[in-house]
Amino acid sequence: MKTLPFCWFRITALLMLAAGLTNCRLPPEMAPQGAGGTTVLRAQSTNGGSLYAGAWQLGLSSQSSSINGVARMFAGLDDSASPYHQQQMGALWSRHDYARGQRVRAWASREIGDLQGHRALFYPFSGPDYLFAHELFPQAETYILCGLEPAEPLPDLQSLSQGEIASGLNSLRTALSSVMQTGYFITTDMRRDLQASRFRGVLPVLLTFLARTGATVDSVDIVRIDGTGNVVLSSASSGSAPGLMIRFHNGLTGWKRLFYFRQDLSNSGTRPNGPFLTFVAKHGYPPALVKSASYLMHQDSFSTIRDYLVHRTSGLVQDPSGVPWRALARAPLSISLYGNYRGTLSIFSQQQPDLMRAYLSGVYPVQPVDFGFGYLGNAERTSIIVTRPQRKD
Repeated sequence: MKTLPFCWFRITALLMLAAGLTNCRLPPEMAPQGAGGTTVLRAQSTNGGSLYAGAWQLGLSSQSSSINGVARMFAGLDDSASPYHQQQMGALWSRHDYARGQRVRAWASREIGDLQGHRALFYPFSGPDYLFAHELFPQAETYILCGLEPAEPLPDLQSLSQGEIASGLNSLRTALSSVMQTGYFITTDMRRDLQASRFRGVLPVLLTFLARTGATVDSVDIVRIDGTGNVVLSSASSGSAPGLMIRFHNGLTGWKRLFYFRQDLSNSGTRPNGPFLTFVAKHGYPPALVKSASYLMHQDSFSTIRDYLVHRTSGLVQDPSGVPWRALARAPLSISLYGNYRGTLSIFSQQQPDLMRAYLSGVYPVQPVDFGFGYLGNAERTSIIVTRPQRKD
């Protein structure tokens, strides 16, 4: 007889939380469960303040239906967007899925299925690229993205004219077109496109990708990482949020979180045991994805994040713009190579002849790929490097 009331209360609490109707802390056994039964915790206010303070400051309603409606409008999946925007977004998505998306998902399922089984993914230098995080690691329950792009509040959509909304959606499509057509963001172009519109920063892009990949967005909170590496609710300062936590789900289950932090990953901004990397490590030293990272980790001023990726992750999927080959080759790693590295784009100076030799050496298994990845968008010359810690027999 005791089981029924408990189950009724549990179901009621979960439904209220999904609808954004409660701001109380549930005990661990009452928190929403992610895939595989893992608890997906929310950031909590330390002083009992509103759980949706972040959503309010970002111009989003605290009601989950409204937040998801904004995401679907951005994605061109809702009738509140113009037929033209719906058509253009649908065309962008179809081209991406046909040219790259289906092939990326098939490759990932075949080649990195073991890494996909981890509950979290760390994606440094990502900017708002949830698209490829999802394509490569669709089973993750927690996504940790970071970049230098700001997370700015949205305007009051009801106060905008139809012309302002149309202009904002046009800029959003332009910003999205590079990653959906070439496979990576051109950061300067993305910033210019979004800053010229009323839909600025990373939040519109993240919401668009979530809606387009089949997610229902439940809440958006402004968060920050405290000195001990824990996430706490925060407030926007100077019109920009230090970080975002977006809760979403797929279908009736699959509770997930996406964190985005505005984080300087140079040695001056990220310490080996500092709050940010402590926060990442608390998710079980998750695998990492690095793509189109501007070869920053080839510089000594990015040695902290480089060393973390080599020695403290459970796996790494990257293109040659990430950790330099020399650092990977001398580490105790099991390495697989995909594609055929023939050098980088002419706009970059970081050629890696040692990586070319590695492809030809026969020491590392090399498999073909049928899609472009990162800066090397042509399948004939693309390169993917997958590493795993060596097993100790």
